Formats: sequence, C-alpha cells, structure tokens
Amino acid sequence: MASTVFNGTNLLIKIADDGSSPTTLGHSTSCTISFTNDMADATTKDSSGFSEVIPAVRSAEISFDGLVDYTDGSSGGAEIAHKLLTRQKCDFSFGTAATGDTIYTGEGFISSCEISGSMEEAVTYSGTITVTGAITESVN
Repeated sequence: MASTVFNGTNLLIKIADDGSSPTTLGHSTSCTISFTNDMADATTKDSSGFSEVIPAVRSAEISFDGLVDYTDGSSGGAEIAHKLLTRQKCDFSFGTAATGDTIYTGEGFISSCEISGSMEEAVTYSGTITVTGAITESVN
C-alpha cells in the first residue's frame, strides 16, 4: 500500500556500479532529489513586452549525507569517493521500500564527495549524483 505522510527515515537512496542492482547507501542520514526544467526563451514581437518561455532540457541531482563506517561495505564515504575518482557511472534508485510508493531510477555520476570530521563527533560523508540521461518514474 502506498505511504501517506511518512517519516523521512523511510526515504532511501540506493546506488550501484553501472549495470548492477542498486543497494541502500550505508549509514545515510539524509537524501534529496532535485529536478530542474530549463526554460528556453520564446519571446517574440507579439509577446506584448512580456517574456515567454517553453520547457527545454530537464535535469536532476541527488544529494545525500551519512556517517562513515570503513568496516561496512555498504557504499559509504570511501565507496562514493572511489566512484568519483574513477569517474564511474552509477545506477541509482530514490524512494521508499513501501509497495505502491513512487520511486525514481536512472544513471548518473558522482559530481561531488566530501568526508569530514570534527573533534569528538562522528565522521560524516556527503555527496551529489548528477543524473545523466532519462529518469524513470515507477511504482514499487
């Protein structure tokens, strides 16, 4: 059954090497998907001095944060950094595991990765996937 209003803990980002089945990003604390639709100018002399636009190129980015655990092989900070450094394309899935919920899948590249630590705090990672190609919207 599709979720109604739900806890953000249930929202998951899954990634994998290109062509593999995505698995949940380990120890994540947040994730966001952002869609953009660039607008092309369609203003003419008939526009009465007002700007007119038409939809053009669509794009998306996924950002995520989590806690680093080098003993866990579930795609934490080191795995994300490796994908960036080796320019690996990765497959992703963004959504919940609940039956009937919308999920977004596609391919992308890690365009940023940061691993940081402050005194007496857990080491964290963050990153961004820049989507390449089409995004598929489907239902679990």
